[in-house]
Amino acid sequence: MSVTQTLDQIGEKVNDIAERVENAPPGIMDRIAGGLLGGGALTVIGIANQLTPDPNGYGTHRQLGLGACTMLSLTGWPCPMCGMTTTFTLFAHLRPVDAILNQPFGTVLFPITCAMAGIGMVDLFTGRGALRGALKWIQRRERLWAGVLLFGMLGGWLYKCVKMHPEVFGLHWS
Repeated sequence: MSVTQTLDQIGEKVNDIAERVENAPPGIMDRIAGGLLGGGALTVIGIANQLTPDPNGYGTHRQLGLGACTMLSLTGWPCPMCGMTTTFTLFAHLRPVDAILNQPFGTVLFPITCAMAGIGMVDLFTGRGALRGALKWIQRRERLWAGVLLFGMLGGWLYKCVKMHPEVFGLHWS
């Protein structure tokens, strides 16, 4: 599947969600959607705040009772989201420089999570339809956002690969 086809599929999904939200009755549906979105995002941020960032830059998720990363265990190479739990934890502990240096893609995902929390809470408490507006805004820029997310993830993965295996890339630092 090509990048264009993947972006088109993502765009179709965003359009479907936007249409469902747009056609839902205002008020109560906005409050329900806001509660789910905001509650989920706040839960992620709250859990990240309770964890202790692993000094290795990955593995913080193990504090949640999850196992070691299968890809890293089997290959010695990081997965595309390697270090993201640690990065969210660093951001939640107000250590943005450490977070960015650990997994730069978290610089995109953590603010999006915070924005989702804010938008969700606005809708939960006011029923104003902030999520509807946000989805319309994203829909008008769906290819841009899909590209940012796709290439951001790939860039973060490459960064993590270089950071964990500098010798393979001809780099040697102490």
